[in-house]
Amino acid sequence: MEALNLTTTTNPPLSKSLFRESHLLRSTFKPELIPCGVKTRSRHRSKNFSFTFACKLKTPQDITNNDKSISKKIVLSEVAPPLGEEGGKGTGNGKAPVKSGRGGGAMGFVKKFPRKVLAILSNLPLAIGEMSTVAGLMALGTVIDQGEAPGFYFQKFPEESPVLGFFTWRWILTLGFDHMYSSPIFLGTLALLGASLMACTYTTQIPLVKIARRWNFMDSAEAIRKQEYSDILPRAKVQDLGVLLMGSGYEVFLKGPSLYAFKGLAGRFAPIGVHLAMLLIMAGGTLSATGSFRGSVTVPQGLNFVVGDVLGPSGFLSTPTEAFNTEVHVNRFYMDYYDSGEVSQFHTDLSLFDLDGKEVTRKTISVNDPLRYGGFTIYQTDWSISALQILKDDEGPFNLAMAPLKVNGDKKLYGTFLPVGDSESPNVKGISMLARDLQSIVLYDQEGKFSGVRRPSSKLPIDIDGTRIIIVDAIGSSGLELKTDPGVPIVYAGFGALMLTTCISYLSHSQIWAVQDGTTVTVGGKTNRAKAEFPEEMNRLLDQVPEIVESSLSKEADRISG
Repeated sequence: MEALNLTTTTNPPLSKSLFRESHLLRSTFKPELIPCGVKTRSRHRSKNFSFTFACKLKTPQDITNNDKSISKKIVLSEVAPPLGEEGGKGTGNGKAPVKSGRGGGAMGFVKKFPRKVLAILSNLPLAIGEMSTVAGLMALGTVIDQGEAPGFYFQKFPEESPVLGFFTWRWILTLGFDHMYSSPIFLGTLALLGASLMACTYTTQIPLVKIARRWNFMDSAEAIRKQEYSDILPRAKVQDLGVLLMGSGYEVFLKGPSLYAFKGLAGRFAPIGVHLAMLLIMAGGTLSATGSFRGSVTVPQGLNFVVGDVLGPSGFLSTPTEAFNTEVHVNRFYMDYYDSGEVSQFHTDLSLFDLDGKEVTRKTISVNDPLRYGGFTIYQTDWSISALQILKDDEGPFNLAMAPLKVNGDKKLYGTFLPVGDSESPNVKGISMLARDLQSIVLYDQEGKFSGVRRPSSKLPIDIDGTRIIIVDAIGSSGLELKTDPGVPIVYAGFGALMLTTCISYLSHSQIWAVQDGTTVTVGGKTNRAKAEFPEEMNRLLDQVPEIVESSLSKEADRISG
């Protein structure tokens, strides 16, 4: 197909100039100096103005030198384009030349499936059912506590009182619902949904894009009038319409008296992008469920632990790295408090050491401010009190271990006991100490009566039953959660692509056809979105098409014949 690049400039209000570069143009459009007026349809009053088309024959050298400066083009041809898959009465279908090649990647894999299998997988009700199943399993995973020991499920879902009359611990452990997101049922449903998305993309979305990219000319005015929008310009030129459409962002193609224009083709590609983004999200989620490590530990201030001793694999794709040999030292643990005395935030100062004992990084973490190093992340999730450091009768210091207590629903309550007298006696008595945080310690005598409150590091002594006690320090423990999750970057990329392609999918793919019959131009068009705005846009464009004045045409014809 021979193609012409056509750009236009005229005197205002049409500031474009028209260039031709092939003898083919002469058969469809002869550049003339013609006084023209604004085209009016029957419902508009005529308004005349004049303008001039300036035409310049371009040499091949000019084309080579100026090709980069042409941002818009109208492609004209009198050679029939290649036939497409769709055809109709009075239409000629074709497409721009593209390189053919074998499908690769996921689409190449899908292409090998039998057509019957692809038809089943791309079935919409099946895909909806798969998505509903995945959503239901995810909801069930939030109801059932994940990663607990079997004994936990024995107690919470006993066979004596099954949930809904049948659901017991046997269902949970047999189906793997204690690790829902790495269970065979969940991963199998996710894989089936991914196969359906790829099948739908290959059988439906890609063919739609190929059809949308074809140059679809209509040679019949009757076919054009059947479009969603149509109108007739009684005295106009199809080339003038093409110039205006080009200025409005359309890609314009001319073949003889026929015109085809489109814009918003990216909106046709968006569903493919949405499907690929969903596949990325599912792939990332699957990798997170089957290839990550997780673990938690409570470490008193001043102690160490090795990352690999805490982390445990979550699936068959979990592979440890060299960073698992990193040693973590808890330098300090402390809290922030509200004016009311309640805990507002807690912090842990951590140092990380390599195998040679060299500190590789140090950071004070808190809730929502984790430490990341070597592919693993350390989160601040909890706290406790591990010990009280005291002086007894000016001797010590002694470390008394604190134990968590549950009294009257208190979430955080820790206690310890200091024996008084013979500690070997079966009826040993002593001083009790309770704490809800690291700010203050409440002390009780041997009879359980309140004796007083002391703050750690205040160095204020208290005498209880003849024993002098000084609270030196309350040693806190930091609750840390460690995790490696190789699927997070993939999931983030998938959600980013999903948001972008979802916005692009709202772009309207608009198509316009026109055919010249004498001095009459029949125009029609359609769009897949913005149905209400499309007629308004068309009316605005058609109102700007210059109307050819009949007297000017006769004078020019007389001049040429004379």
